[in-house]
Amino acid sequence: MATDPHHKTGRDGRMAGFVIAMTGALWVGATWVGKSYGWSMRTMALVDLMALAGFIFGLVVTYRIWRKSRQHDEG
Repeated sequence: MATDPHHKTGRDGRMAGFVIAMTGALWVGATWVGKSYGWSMRTMALVDLMALAGFIFGLVVTYRIWRKSRQHDEG
């Protein structure tokens, strides 16, 4: 069962969803904490860049899943 390609695709999809959801939640939380504690704009920019990296990672994984499913459907 572990070698089934649908199993890997499902696992990758869950990972992408988890990464995107957690990135969004942590980003909102870190922004709120940063404003509450008066973090500098430089620190807030770092938080934003880390969130952007998380979203990009999630989109790359989603794109790979999409490409894999298109190759499976075509041939």
